[in-house]
Amino acid sequence: MSDTVSFGYEDIDASEKTGRVGEVFSNVAAKYDVMNDAMSMGMHRLWKDRFVARVKPQPGEQILDMAGGTGDIAFRLADKGASVTVSDINQDMLDVGIERAMDRGIDGLVWSRQNAEELAFSSRTFDAYTIAFGIRNVTHTLMALKEAHRVLKFGGRFYCLEFSTVEWPGFKEAYDLYSHKLVPQIGKAVAGDEDSYRYLIESIRRFPDMPAFEAMIREAGFSNTRVEPIMGGLVAIHSGWKV
Repeated sequence: MSDTVSFGYEDIDASEKTGRVGEVFSNVAAKYDVMNDAMSMGMHRLWKDRFVARVKPQPGEQILDMAGGTGDIAFRLADKGASVTVSDINQDMLDVGIERAMDRGIDGLVWSRQNAEELAFSSRTFDAYTIAFGIRNVTHTLMALKEAHRVLKFGGRFYCLEFSTVEWPGFKEAYDLYSHKLVPQIGKAVAGDEDSYRYLIESIRRFPDMPAFEAMIREAGFSNTRVEPIMGGLVAIHSGWKV
């Protein structure tokens, strides 16, 4: 395991990343959902709807939504009758999610502060594990994937929604320009935080492409892995099964 990991375009000591990512998400927590709408022009809602449709949550299933902070995925899963545990390493993000759930009158969710690399849950606890736009912020990705595999029951399924590498010519260049030049400025205008959103864009660029990440999911022990690109790979739904 390398002693250095990426933090945006920086290479830093692995021991520093959790704390620095934590600062980013504490800074953006209050405006996180507003910024998601601003940056994606509302499309993140459609991506999340599609993601949950692929998960196919069933009434009574136990689902762990990791990096679930503000509750966007958990609310959708719970609406289908699943019993959802929402976990995030950042308490500020969880606090936003808890407040949103109270405002919406959503009961029954379990909120639990957890490090994706060292989950406190027993092995073979959950029917499904979901993580949306969170895996790229983990310090050691493979460790988190192996923990996901461990806490799933046999027959359990893993689903990850994450930004990826745009493959459509023309669109790729336009998106690169938009994300690098405009997103930090949107962050400055809407959330008063340019640097955090610059990091978030840079973290996308440093994340493995679709084939490489699928290989990591297989290395963690998952079978029947699949990748579903959306908008030419702007985002992708990765999945695998514990058999």
